[in-house]
Amino acid sequence: MADALEKMAQALIAGQIEEVGKLAQEALDDGSTPDDVMNKGLFAGMEVVSKRFKEQDMFIPEVLRSAKAMHAGLDVLKPVLTESSRSGAGTVVIATVEGDLHDIGKNLAAMMLEGAGFNVINLGIDQKAKQIIEAVKEYKPKILGLSALLTTTMPKMPEVIEALKSEGIRDQVKVIIGGAPVTQEFAEEIGADAYAANAALGTEKAQALMKSA
Repeated sequence: MADALEKMAQALIAGQIEEVGKLAQEALDDGSTPDDVMNKGLFAGMEVVSKRFKEQDMFIPEVLRSAKAMHAGLDVLKPVLTESSRSGAGTVVIATVEGDLHDIGKNLAAMMLEGAGFNVINLGIDQKAKQIIEAVKEYKPKILGLSALLTTTMPKMPEVIEALKSEGIRDQVKVIIGGAPVTQEFAEEIGADAYAANAALGTEKAQALMKSA
Protein backbone atom coordinates (compact mmCIF):
# COMPACT_ATOMS: atom_id res chain seq x y z
CA MET A 1 0.00 0.00 0.00
CA ALA A 2 2.87 2.33 0.87
CA ASP A 3 4.44 1.57 -2.51
CA ALA A 4 1.22 2.63 -4.28
CA LEU A 5 1.20 5.95 -2.41
CA GLU A 6 4.87 6.50 -3.23
CA LYS A 7 4.09 5.77 -6.89
CA MET A 8 1.32 8.39 -6.73
CA ALA A 9 3.69 10.96 -5.24
CA GLN A 10 6.24 10.29 -8.01
CA ALA A 11 3.55 10.61 -10.69
CA LEU A 12 2.51 13.95 -9.19
CA ILE A 13 6.10 15.21 -9.19
CA ALA A 14 6.33 14.20 -12.85
CA GLY A 15 3.10 16.09 -13.61
CA GLN A 16 1.22 13.00 -14.82
CA ILE A 17 -2.30 14.35 -14.35
CA GLU A 18 -4.40 11.39 -15.49
CA GLU A 19 -2.09 8.88 -13.79
CA VAL A 20 -2.43 10.60 -10.42
CA GLY A 21 -6.22 10.50 -10.62
CA LYS A 22 -6.12 6.83 -11.61
CA LEU A 23 -3.70 5.93 -8.80
CA ALA A 24 -5.79 7.83 -6.24
CA GLN A 25 -8.86 5.80 -7.19
CA GLU A 26 -6.90 2.55 -7.13
CA ALA A 27 -5.50 3.38 -3.67
CA LEU A 28 -9.00 3.99 -2.32
CA ASP A 29 -10.27 0.77 -3.92
CA ASP A 30 -7.40 -1.15 -2.34
CA GLY A 31 -8.26 0.10 1.16
CA SER A 32 -6.12 3.20 1.67
CA THR A 33 -7.82 5.87 3.76
CA PRO A 34 -8.55 9.24 2.12
CA ASP A 35 -6.20 10.91 4.60
CA ASP A 36 -3.36 8.54 3.64
CA VAL A 37 -3.94 9.15 -0.06
CA MET A 38 -3.94 12.88 0.58
CA ASN A 39 -1.03 13.11 3.02
CA LYS A 40 1.28 10.25 1.95
CA GLY A 41 0.54 10.53 -1.76
CA LEU A 42 -0.60 13.96 -2.93
CA PHE A 43 0.83 16.26 -0.26
CA ALA A 44 4.08 14.28 -0.04
CA GLY A 45 4.55 14.78 -3.77
CA MET A 46 3.77 18.49 -3.62
CA GLU A 47 6.24 18.91 -0.78
CA VAL A 48 9.00 17.66 -3.09
CA VAL A 49 7.74 19.93 -5.89
CA SER A 50 7.78 22.92 -3.54
CA LYS A 51 11.32 22.11 -2.40
CA ARG A 52 12.58 21.70 -5.98
CA PHE A 53 10.90 24.93 -7.07
CA LYS A 54 12.52 26.80 -4.20
CA GLU A 55 15.92 25.36 -5.20
CA GLN A 56 15.22 26.24 -8.86
CA ASP A 57 15.30 22.58 -9.91
CA MET A 58 11.72 22.97 -11.18
CA PHE A 59 10.12 25.91 -12.95
CA ILE A 60 6.65 27.44 -13.10
CA PRO A 61 5.25 25.37 -16.03
CA GLU A 62 6.33 22.12 -14.33
CA VAL A 63 4.98 23.21 -10.96
CA LEU A 64 1.63 24.17 -12.47
CA ARG A 65 1.38 20.75 -14.12
CA SER A 66 2.16 19.02 -10.83
CA ALA A 67 -0.46 21.19 -9.13
CA LYS A 68 -3.02 20.13 -11.75
CA ALA A 69 -2.08 16.52 -11.07
CA MET A 70 -2.66 17.10 -7.36
CA HIS A 71 -6.11 18.50 -8.14
CA ALA A 72 -6.89 15.41 -10.22
CA GLY A 73 -6.19 13.35 -7.11
CA LEU A 74 -8.18 15.65 -4.86
CA ASP A 75 -11.15 15.43 -7.23
CA VAL A 76 -11.19 11.68 -6.66
CA LEU A 77 -11.06 12.20 -2.90
CA LYS A 78 -13.69 14.95 -2.61
CA PRO A 79 -16.72 12.65 -2.42
CA VAL A 80 -15.22 10.76 0.53
CA LEU A 81 -13.48 13.60 2.36
CA THR A 82 -14.98 15.74 5.08
CA GLU A 83 -14.33 19.48 4.93
CA SER A 84 -12.40 19.30 8.18
CA SER A 85 -9.93 16.74 6.85
CA ARG A 86 -9.42 18.68 3.62
CA SER A 87 -8.57 21.90 5.40
CA GLY A 88 -6.57 20.49 8.29
CA ALA A 89 -3.78 23.06 7.98
CA GLY A 90 -6.18 26.00 8.23
CA THR A 91 -7.89 28.47 5.90
CA VAL A 92 -6.10 31.03 3.74
CA VAL A 93 -7.75 33.86 1.80
CA ILE A 94 -5.58 35.04 -1.08
CA ALA A 95 -6.07 37.91 -3.54
CA THR A 96 -4.39 40.25 -6.01
CA VAL A 97 -5.03 43.81 -4.84
CA GLU A 98 -7.13 46.50 -6.54
CA GLY A 99 -5.92 47.72 -9.92
CA ASP A 100 -3.69 44.70 -10.53
CA LEU A 101 -4.70 42.06 -13.09
CA HIS A 102 -1.79 39.66 -12.62
CA ASP A 103 -2.57 36.24 -11.22
CA ILE A 104 0.00 33.60 -12.26
CA GLY A 105 2.10 34.00 -9.11
CA LYS A 106 -0.97 34.22 -6.88
CA ASN A 107 -2.52 31.12 -8.44
CA LEU A 108 0.73 29.22 -8.07
CA ALA A 109 0.87 30.23 -4.41
CA ALA A 110 -2.74 29.10 -3.96
CA MET A 111 -1.98 25.71 -5.52
CA MET A 112 1.08 25.19 -3.33
CA LEU A 113 -0.85 26.15 -0.21
CA GLU A 114 -3.52 23.62 -1.15
CA GLY A 115 -0.76 21.10 -1.71
CA ALA A 116 0.36 21.72 1.88
CA GLY A 117 -3.14 21.00 3.19
CA PHE A 118 -4.57 24.50 3.48
CA ASN A 119 -8.16 25.31 2.53
CA VAL A 120 -7.57 28.17 0.06
CA ILE A 121 -10.16 30.81 -0.83
CA ASN A 122 -8.80 32.43 -4.01
CA LEU A 123 -10.61 35.75 -4.50
CA GLY A 124 -8.96 36.49 -7.84
CA ILE A 125 -7.55 39.71 -9.26
CA ASP A 126 -8.35 43.43 -8.82
CA GLN A 127 -9.79 43.00 -5.33
CA LYS A 128 -10.73 46.17 -3.43
CA ALA A 129 -9.97 46.43 0.28
CA LYS A 130 -13.70 46.25 1.05
CA GLN A 131 -14.06 42.97 -0.87
CA ILE A 132 -11.07 41.46 0.90
CA ILE A 133 -12.37 42.52 4.32
CA GLU A 134 -15.76 40.98 3.55
CA ALA A 135 -14.04 37.71 2.64
CA VAL A 136 -12.01 37.73 5.87
CA LYS A 137 -15.20 38.23 7.87
CA GLU A 138 -17.00 35.48 5.96
CA TYR A 139 -14.31 32.78 5.86
CA LYS A 140 -12.43 33.69 9.06
CA PRO A 141 -9.02 32.65 7.70
CA LYS A 142 -5.93 32.38 9.86
CA ILE A 143 -3.88 33.84 7.00
CA LEU A 144 -4.48 36.52 4.35
CA GLY A 145 -2.22 36.54 1.31
CA LEU A 146 -1.94 39.73 -0.77
CA SER A 147 -0.23 39.94 -4.16
CA ALA A 148 0.84 42.95 -6.23
CA LEU A 149 2.88 42.80 -9.44
CA LEU A 150 2.97 46.55 -10.10
CA THR A 151 4.64 49.29 -8.08
CA THR A 152 1.51 51.37 -8.69
CA THR A 153 -0.71 48.83 -6.91
CA MET A 154 1.59 48.18 -3.94
CA PRO A 155 -0.02 51.04 -1.94
CA LYS A 156 -3.27 49.06 -1.95
CA MET A 157 -1.65 46.57 0.44
CA PRO A 158 -1.38 48.95 3.41
CA GLU A 159 -4.94 50.06 2.62
CA VAL A 160 -6.10 46.50 3.29
CA ILE A 161 -4.12 46.31 6.53
CA GLU A 162 -5.56 49.63 7.70
CA ALA A 163 -9.06 48.41 6.81
CA LEU A 164 -8.47 45.29 8.93
CA LYS A 165 -7.56 47.58 11.83
CA SER A 166 -10.59 49.81 11.28
CA GLU A 167 -12.86 46.76 11.36
CA GLY A 168 -11.20 45.52 14.56
CA ILE A 169 -10.06 42.24 13.03
CA ARG A 170 -6.36 42.85 12.37
CA ASP A 171 -5.35 40.64 15.31
CA GLN A 172 -7.45 37.75 13.97
CA VAL A 173 -5.47 37.17 10.77
CA LYS A 174 -1.80 37.01 9.74
CA VAL A 175 -0.96 38.93 6.55
CA ILE A 176 1.59 37.65 4.03
CA ILE A 177 2.48 39.85 1.05
CA GLY A 178 4.32 39.05 -2.17
CA GLY A 179 4.86 39.96 -5.81
CA ALA A 180 7.74 41.09 -8.00
CA PRO A 181 8.18 44.67 -6.67
CA VAL A 182 7.43 43.78 -3.03
CA THR A 183 10.29 43.60 -0.52
CA GLN A 184 10.90 42.60 3.09
CA GLU A 185 11.43 46.27 3.91
CA PHE A 186 8.04 47.18 2.45
CA ALA A 187 6.39 44.38 4.44
CA GLU A 188 7.88 45.76 7.64
CA GLU A 189 6.97 49.30 6.72
CA ILE A 190 3.26 48.54 6.24
CA GLY A 191 2.96 46.18 9.19
CA ALA A 192 2.53 42.87 7.33
CA ASP A 193 3.36 39.71 9.26
CA ALA A 194 5.52 38.16 6.55
CA TYR A 195 6.98 38.63 3.06
CA ALA A 196 7.35 35.81 0.55
CA ALA A 197 9.62 36.13 -2.48
CA ASN A 198 7.97 33.19 -4.23
CA ALA A 199 5.16 30.65 -3.88
CA ALA A 200 7.28 28.01 -2.16
CA LEU A 201 8.47 30.48 0.47
CA GLY A 202 4.88 31.70 0.87
CA THR A 203 3.82 28.19 1.86
CA GLU A 204 6.70 27.93 4.33
CA LYS A 205 5.81 31.30 5.86
CA ALA A 206 2.15 30.28 6.13
CA GLN A 207 3.08 27.05 7.90
CA ALA A 208 5.38 28.95 10.29
CA LEU A 209 2.69 31.53 11.05
CA MET A 210 0.17 28.78 11.79
CA LYS A 211 2.55 27.23 14.31
CA SER A 212 3.03 30.57 16.06
CA ALA A 213 -0.67 31.48 16.01
